[in-house]
Amino acid sequence: MKNLSAVRHAPWLLPVLSGILIGTSYIPFPPWAALFCFVPLWRFWSGQTSLKPVLFGGLLTAFVFTLIGFNWVTYLLHEFAHLPWPLAVAGMLLYALLAHLFVPLAGGLWFWGRNRFGWSEQLSLALMALITTLCEAYSLTLFDWNFGYSWYGAGVPVFQWAEIVGFKGLSALTLLANLPLYWAWVQRHATRGKILLALVSVVFVLLNFGGLWLKNRLPEPDASINALLVQASIENSEKLAAELGKGFRQEIFGRYMRLTDQALEKYRDKKVDVALWPETAFPAILGPEFITQEYPSALREYLRERQLPLITGAYGYDLEQRLPTNSLFVLDKDGELQAAHYSKTILLAFGEYVPGERLFPQIRQWLPETGQFARGKGPSELLAWNGFKIGAQICYESLFPEFSRELAARGAEFIVNATNDSWYGAWQEPYQHMYMTLARGVEFRIPVLRVTNTGISTVALASGEILERSPLYRPWSGLYEVRYRKNPEPTFYQRWFYLVPALLWSVLLILPMFGRYLRPRQPS
Repeated sequence: MKNLSAVRHAPWLLPVLSGILIGTSYIPFPPWAALFCFVPLWRFWSGQTSLKPVLFGGLLTAFVFTLIGFNWVTYLLHEFAHLPWPLAVAGMLLYALLAHLFVPLAGGLWFWGRNRFGWSEQLSLALMALITTLCEAYSLTLFDWNFGYSWYGAGVPVFQWAEIVGFKGLSALTLLANLPLYWAWVQRHATRGKILLALVSVVFVLLNFGGLWLKNRLPEPDASINALLVQASIENSEKLAAELGKGFRQEIFGRYMRLTDQALEKYRDKKVDVALWPETAFPAILGPEFITQEYPSALREYLRERQLPLITGAYGYDLEQRLPTNSLFVLDKDGELQAAHYSKTILLAFGEYVPGERLFPQIRQWLPETGQFARGKGPSELLAWNGFKIGAQICYESLFPEFSRELAARGAEFIVNATNDSWYGAWQEPYQHMYMTLARGVEFRIPVLRVTNTGISTVALASGEILERSPLYRPWSGLYEVRYRKNPEPTFYQRWFYLVPALLWSVLLILPMFGRYLRPRQPS
């Protein structure tokens, strides 16, 4: 009773509570409150009679959960932008204010609609949940995260439904599940409230059993590849110096060769089909025009002597745009570059390009140290080599399911993702990024091989099972037998990619009309 009294006299505790529940339910935390994390905020919104507290309550919730769930941005600003810690903390606070404006936007849209159309209480609550879900689905964030990934991070079998609705669909279902639990809380002293709580619990259990069934019904793999993942854990200062031509190239190249040789010796009794080095691992430019230069020639000779095929991240060069590229190259066992290579398409803002610089070129003069890379052509072709059909991704391109969907549509049998997320620290981001990358394999039921500079390097099978994970910030190598299906069948999600958003928008259009039709007429 004292707690309820405190909330009644300090209603701003409700948005703060929602922020805490959301922030502590996202990776690396278990999704313990995911099904009811918005209930306190929605209770707060429901009691407001003006727009300002609705907006401020939403902003407060977003601010709190961003501080809890994404505080790695502080390390990023210190490490990547070279800001001193006090400025990095100030930048984090600013980011927390602006990063997830979808929450106050949802509250504002709902409040306007309720006042404009006079929705009934039940219709108003339903639309509150639906508008929040849609605003979250179309929010613009640094990391395209959602509430569905947490189920995968915790290993809860419900994540298997991603092959039907995708992780964005799972996120929508998670948010919408807050609605019946909202009503269950409001009516907690009545039988109806207890029935609602029991119903949500039963449905959740059944969905998990359904997830296990989806996993067990997967067809058996009919092919395999033995992939050697090499993680050299190169420090950012060394990589930056090598990229600027200020040394460390020989040290970096030598470290990758030594680690690879040690792994080949360790696994000398096993077949190695290909070695994988991470994003920009090779410390020089690769491409047909550069193959006779010092480091490409040395790499070619190294691979020929060991008869070892290699897929490696490296810088390339786009002759048309006259700009460098962040690329993935394939070299065969004789060290010969294969014709097809992939260049990163979804570039990192303020890392690989400056937003708006084409319209306003003077921006480049203000940020001269920001990288300037040519964009690749997207997932327009596979890395087809030695009979393998390989879908290529670099870094956070894996966060966009439409990208992987295109690779799957072109017949990718597995995905290779090369990443360097050494700028983000060891606390939250490596785990968030890993699960968000491996999630694509569940949606399209193809394995994902993820090789990184500092971890976490690993492989996830089509079932979602994650194999051995590398340690963070330590040199490491691991050999994986990756079983996959040749010519995999498209998943339901791949075929009906836009089904969930179409259903959500349809319900948003139909619900208000339905509520207006049922609203009793006022006597004339």
